[in-house]
Amino acid sequence: MDNTTPSHPTAADHAVDASGLVKRFDDFRAVDGVDLQVRRGEVFGVLGPNGAGKTTMLSMLATLLPIDGGSARVFGVDVASDPHRVRQLVGVTGQYASVDENLTAAENLYLFGRLLGLSRVHARTTGANLLERFGLTGAADRKIAQFSGGMRRRLDLAASLIARPPLIFLDEPTTGLDPRTRGQMWETIRELVAQGSTILLTTQYLDEADQLADRIAVIDRGRKVAEGTSDELKSSVGNSTLQVRLTDRDAAGHAATVVERVLGESPVLTPEAGGLSIALPDPNRAADVLIALREAALTINTAAVQQPTLDEVFLALTGHHSEHDTDIENEEVA
Repeated sequence: MDNTTPSHPTAADHAVDASGLVKRFDDFRAVDGVDLQVRRGEVFGVLGPNGAGKTTMLSMLATLLPIDGGSARVFGVDVASDPHRVRQLVGVTGQYASVDENLTAAENLYLFGRLLGLSRVHARTTGANLLERFGLTGAADRKIAQFSGGMRRRLDLAASLIARPPLIFLDEPTTGLDPRTRGQMWETIRELVAQGSTILLTTQYLDEADQLADRIAVIDRGRKVAEGTSDELKSSVGNSTLQVRLTDRDAAGHAATVVERVLGESPVLTPEAGGLSIALPDPNRAADVLIALREAALTINTAAVQQPTLDEVFLALTGHHSEHDTDIENEEVA
């Protein structure tokens, strides 16, 4: 008898459990029957281009838009029937800063704290701690109108954490940021997860989903077209490739014969670079190929195994690249 504990998560493990979510704008379905399960303590990425329905879906889960079809629960609390309790469980950071530009950073966080029911002393202390945590202490007394885009985004995220919610919705948190500031936001997100938060992240950046998300749902035109880890999604659309460059460029033909003997298939030759592009039926076969090339006295300059990119995944699943702007972009709720 097998007494092993099942590895599949149960409903009790879900921070978000949504089934058949639908949102209509007149005759247009911005979200069309999406199922979503986000496990506690993970970063779940929702990847899709502008207009795919990502923000609309998140807005329904955060009680900012009514659900027109299907159901959703946050930590077991029904979003439609008990929105007040759900709001106590989530923090939301949108694409655009929700802070008041006429107030300073410290005043903004104090105001949010008081609106959330904190005492004057607690609101000031919490605000000061968050400013320090996000590297904004030196700008505490500056008006938000003087902040850079990255500083505003960090302050907006700080504001969403005043109530210490267990679930954080990040709606394209790095859109428009420079690479350095994006990297800082990524580190902040990783720290939040390490401290026990669950994060639902929407993004149109493939590298962001690849870097941060434990699992990814690909959304296109209001529908979920795939879900899995980054590696699972990549492996679903094609084999890994072993890229080999030889020291002797003239030996590529000989090397191709060796590879065909090992794998039963001919590689793609790149004679001008003295290299081969070898499709691997199994990434573990890369070692077999390299050993065979060495035994054939072929000297390898460089070798690297490459997976399909997430952009290739998106193209295979949807028929267009992730950067594609659909005709329904203006239907997306900001």
